[in-house]
Amino acid sequence: MQAANERRLSDIDAVSIRPASQADAKAALAALKDAAKGREAIAAVLASDAPLKDFLVAAFALSPFLRDTLGSHPAILEALLAEPLLLFLERRIDTTRAAWKGTGVALQDAEVMSRLRRAKREIAFALALADLSRLFDGRETTRWLSDFAGAAVSAAVGHLLLSAAESGKFSLKDPAAPSAGSGVVVLGMGKLGAAELNYSSDIDLVVFYDPQSAMLLRPDEAPETFARLLRRLVRILQERTGDGYVFRTDLRLRPDPGSTPLAIPVEAAMLYYESRGQNWERAAFIKARPVAGDLAAGERFLKELTPFVFRKYLDYAAIADIHSIKRQIHAHKGHGEIAVKGHNVKLGRGGIREIEFFVQTQQLIAGGRMPALRLRATEAMLRALADTGWIDPGTANELIDAYWFLRDVEHRIQMVHDEQTHLLPETESELKRIACMLGFGDTAAFAARFSGTLRTVERRYAQLFEQEARLSSETGNLVFTGQQDDPDTLRTLKKLGFERPSDIARIIRTWHYGRYRATQSVEARERLTELTPELLRVFGESRRADDALLRFDQFISGLPAGIQLFSLLGSNPGLLSLIVNIMSSAPRLADIIAAKPHVFDGMLDPGLLAELPTRDHLAPRIANFVAGGRHYEDVLDRLRIIAAEQRFLIGIRLLTGAITGLQAGRAFTDLADLIIAAALDAVLEEIRVAHGRFPGGRVAIVGMGKLGSHELTAGSDVDLILLYDYGDEASESDGAKPLDPVRYFTRVTQRLIAALSAPTAEGILYEVDMRLRPSGNKGPVATRITAFAKYQRNEAWTWEHLALTRARCICGDASLIGEAEAIFAEVLSEKRDIDKIRKDVGEMRELIEKEKPPNGIWDFKLIPGGLVDIEFIAQYLALIAPAKNVKPLPAGSHTMEALKTLGADLMDANDLDTSVEALSLFTEISQIVRLCIDGDFDPREAPSGLVDLVCRAGDYPDLKHLEADIRRLSKATRRIFESIISG
Repeated sequence: MQAANERRLSDIDAVSIRPASQADAKAALAALKDAAKGREAIAAVLASDAPLKDFLVAAFALSPFLRDTLGSHPAILEALLAEPLLLFLERRIDTTRAAWKGTGVALQDAEVMSRLRRAKREIAFALALADLSRLFDGRETTRWLSDFAGAAVSAAVGHLLLSAAESGKFSLKDPAAPSAGSGVVVLGMGKLGAAELNYSSDIDLVVFYDPQSAMLLRPDEAPETFARLLRRLVRILQERTGDGYVFRTDLRLRPDPGSTPLAIPVEAAMLYYESRGQNWERAAFIKARPVAGDLAAGERFLKELTPFVFRKYLDYAAIADIHSIKRQIHAHKGHGEIAVKGHNVKLGRGGIREIEFFVQTQQLIAGGRMPALRLRATEAMLRALADTGWIDPGTANELIDAYWFLRDVEHRIQMVHDEQTHLLPETESELKRIACMLGFGDTAAFAARFSGTLRTVERRYAQLFEQEARLSSETGNLVFTGQQDDPDTLRTLKKLGFERPSDIARIIRTWHYGRYRATQSVEARERLTELTPELLRVFGESRRADDALLRFDQFISGLPAGIQLFSLLGSNPGLLSLIVNIMSSAPRLADIIAAKPHVFDGMLDPGLLAELPTRDHLAPRIANFVAGGRHYEDVLDRLRIIAAEQRFLIGIRLLTGAITGLQAGRAFTDLADLIIAAALDAVLEEIRVAHGRFPGGRVAIVGMGKLGSHELTAGSDVDLILLYDYGDEASESDGAKPLDPVRYFTRVTQRLIAALSAPTAEGILYEVDMRLRPSGNKGPVATRITAFAKYQRNEAWTWEHLALTRARCICGDASLIGEAEAIFAEVLSEKRDIDKIRKDVGEMRELIEKEKPPNGIWDFKLIPGGLVDIEFIAQYLALIAPAKNVKPLPAGSHTMEALKTLGADLMDANDLDTSVEALSLFTEISQIVRLCIDGDFDPREAPSGLVDLVCRAGDYPDLKHLEADIRRLSKATRRIFESIISG
């Protein structure tokens, strides 16, 4: 055989391939005969008995793509027979690199496209024959393919720069060399960068530019200009025309492709990689190589990027980073059994990707300290790893042999129809075609070699980390690198319980790209990457998992930082379960922590669920937090912050079952008492600054309704009455801006209402309702104690006395509180006309039913026999107790306490038990519902987790049994109400 650089197709002296079928052989021979017409070189081969004839018949029989190319362009074979292979290829690559050149002006895109496609067709045809004949091995084939790709991209970029210069967008240093000194960096990534391109490969490009380059005439228009040019670049290379295509081109390896232009400034790219670069991008840039544009600028960029790719020290973060890459790539088709038919040569178990990752992992670990391990090519790196003692020579040789065998298999799969596929055929006849292209006698021999190779790679790959099983995702394929959805990942997400897997994949890519403050640091993303499989598994177990994860995403988006949280979630399964519980069952709580992430801090307290939120627990926390307030608005904001946090933490205790609904009602009320008291103190101080003190002035706040009876829920407003008094001899306050008593205490009330309910950046404290004051909305907002006493004794209606049974002084002047409580006791000790009370209560209940009908069985407050009926029973008993010679309870008693105490004397024992059971059940469920959602509970629309919580709150196995008991108890309670009211 002649010297290597003089190799010709005619040098074939032995044919290692044969047709897979006689039909294919006949079709190939017919195609050769057609091609030989008028072409002496081809006719001479056909007329001979040389091995070349048998080889060509076999090659065109095995590859329909080559046979079709021969049929449409027989001149390519004729030219190939006339000169050495290397000369043939070199001439066409030179022609490709110059494809942009015209006669002094830029060519039309169509002309450049045609030139590149003709060159691609000729080179692909020649390389396939050289490879199949074994005149070339895989190393040479991949290098020539990569050289051609570089030349094609370079030509397209040169053409586009010249075209842009002619249109006035750029000013070129040298129109004869458009790319030189342009500041346009075009990097080939992956196999193109490593000069290992496969036969029908896509090419991955990343493009940056220097905005300071003198080439840019309008730097402010650069993003739009480059976007148009790169869209043309993709079209020039990948659009299918009558001449075929050049390369499918992917630009999605650029920084954060979902939110960045197609090309970005060099400085912006560097800032991204230094602050937000991801683990898979480090691995990708190991193989990056300037292939077009300003090659010198490209080399400078990669040199500056070296510290990002190859870290100097091997710390925990680097190891976690590498582990996360390993899990992602290993998961990608990594758990399938080793097979032959249908096996993915690139991504499957024991495939090419595992060899590449075997190399890249160790480069990421040691490349920072050992520049010798910064090579791009896989074989060269395996030898370097052996030379530096990282692996033994035997392992290196095994993996090198495996790598090139699998690359040969990959090439032959793609040569059949010029398709970008890595899957072996699933049918016996098509698998036989691949076996024959590789020179095997039958599929059994090929299968044995192929399976053995995969097992060798798998074994070496598995030894890479000791904890292989732990690092692999047991849930299935979970890969979120790049920009496109991975089909297997979507299937895994579907299997995990997500109904919109593509949306979930997009959200997780958002985390990986560091678009939130909480995920901008490398360490935070590493922790989150490690956490993601478990996070998805746990979220997937909740019904409506998509909505739950969307709420978690909203929560993350508002966090100022994430590393502490992600680390805690990773090491604390209980906390992770709690987060999932909130997101899947309690949209109201989820919205709170999304809007106010600081409330989440309290959840990190390990004693949270062990401590009951009593008044003694809450008071010092509120006092200490508010003590730092520097002025009035600061104090109020601090009250809003601590109130939101403590309301949230009470809710968490309720959500987890650490406290009951009754305990939650008392805790929410104690919190409101303390907050309102602190707000009143701040308001009084602020009023005194402007208007002074009122001589003898005293103020007390009365809580009514659920606030008065210690039954607030997470969503309750507060019913208030402000009572005041002052010295009769005083006519105005003693400040710089004196006010008369009515205006003074009205101002106090108005300021208090504003302090509690005015919306601010920190939200509001409470919605305030003052309609239970004397004369309702028609009366003054503040009431003097004497007027209040007179009204209650002489003018109040029955419904107002019913409301008074739940009145409770919550803060203010101690002496005034004593006077108010004496009035409550006096009024409630009065012996009333029982028949009149019955009649009034009955009419009030009818009016409520008419004006506010219930929304269904789950409207526990308004349904017949619901909470309103039970509260009416307790309040009715409180009003008639004196007439029945039963000791009345203090105003402000809890409904449960009033029911049990008064009912013991005034109700049938069975009726009392039923009423208590109904109140307990409705309270527990109402507390959970009000905590988790705004509005009424509807099982058909409610978050799935809430349905489970509602059942748990009532201690029921399912909704069916719970609803049956609600109907039973409400029906019984309505009967009790009617029997009591009717006498």
